Amino acid sequence: MVVRTSLPDAVRAEVDASLSEVDAELTRRYPGDPGSRRPVHTVYVPADAFARDTVASWGRRALEALDEHAPDAASFARVLGLPDDLAGPVHDRVRAKLEREPVEDLRIDFEDGYGPRPDGEEDAAAERAAELIGAAAADGTAPPFAGIRMKCMESAVRARGIRTLDIFLTRLLEAGGLPRGLVLTLPKVTYPAQVEAMVRLCSEFERATGLPEGRIGFEIQIETTQAILGADGRATVARLIDAAAGRATGLHYGTFDYSASCGVAAAYQSMDHPVADHAKAVMQVAAAGTGVRLSDGSTNVLPVGPTRKVHEAWRLHYGLVRRSLARAYYQGWDMHPGHLPTRYAAVYAFYREGLDSAAARLAAYVDRVGGDVMDEPATAKALSGYLLRGLDCGAVDLSEAVAATGLDRTRLDALSGRGPAAAAGGAGGS
Repeated sequence: MVVRTSLPDAVRAEVDASLSEVDAELTRRYPGDPGSRRPVHTVYVPADAFARDTVASWGRRALEALDEHAPDAASFARVLGLPDDLAGPVHDRVRAKLEREPVEDLRIDFEDGYGPRPDGEEDAAAERAAELIGAAAADGTAPPFAGIRMKCMESAVRARGIRTLDIFLTRLLEAGGLPRGLVLTLPKVTYPAQVEAMVRLCSEFERATGLPEGRIGFEIQIETTQAILGADGRATVARLIDAAAGRATGLHYGTFDYSASCGVAAAYQSMDHPVADHAKAVMQVAAAGTGVRLSDGSTNVLPVGPTRKVHEAWRLHYGLVRRSLARAYYQGWDMHPGHLPTRYAAVYAFYREGLDSAAARLAAYVDRVGGDVMDEPATAKALSGYLLRGLDCGAVDLSEAVAATGLDRTRLDALSGRGPAAAAGGAGGS
């Protein structure tokens, strides 16, 4: 059969040529998610409180909280409202996680949690942080991701922040090199020029030390209203990502600084306040397709004191984490060891309760089997990404995912867009 067309080949060639720059721009700006493992949380520890045993101590203290306030699966499930079929699996996996890998992402804080110190004291703390992270990376006890939050690029603290960054990275190199999971956080960003300054610092450090260009990336913390809407009325977040020139790895929402900058009273500053939802929706749209990942903030309600108070704080934290997950904010900040049980309980319940449905839909997509939902390639990518995130954090075992989908890890990686490096356990961050 001869198929007739009307458009000359020259027209199609001209259209291709006219869109070549757009094609290149789309590829550059929207490479898609890197597909590597991402942490479910970031643990925030002031630099003066960071010690060699910090990660192990957080795990131990979290287990002690469980033993004291919810010593078995049934009691933990009652506190959080977990259904019976999830109570045992979630409880057991939470305990195993706290014993094996209590912290996925550690951020040693030299900003608000540390405050102004004499230069000599902060110099020493930056060197010490690098030495401890380097030693942990060398002996295999480091969390998958770790780094520092430096002081911001505002004039009052800029020089101090740059010096701390330089000392930390220099000492890390001397201690054995930059760990694969190194993550740096730039706080209180208001203008793209501040991101451009961070890019220059990273580039100049690479040049001075012989590192490959682009080796050092960083997260941008969104804590000011100007980071969402500029003085000229333009949305700022996309401009911040562009200013990072491919080095931005994440956008992290700062709950309390941002809320305060909007005039929200202290009692109402929370991850679920309308101003928080607006900021994160803007961040999410700006980051979509760019490979820059979004993290929610934290709650300052700590699970401490009598059991009644601990349970109230646990229910609050669990609900906030579940709310974030449903909104595709797959990471958040934890401020206290007592937050770890509910962080992992919320994450594990989220991935386990949807395992069968996601696996069935993915298997049907691969087999092109009809059903009550007709999924498209983008949805299949999302379904496989969901399963892989569950695998990465320990919510789901590979054997479970394979049995439920009929797909091996290679097929899951391919459907999600993960490359060979990611499939081998590649770290996110810089």
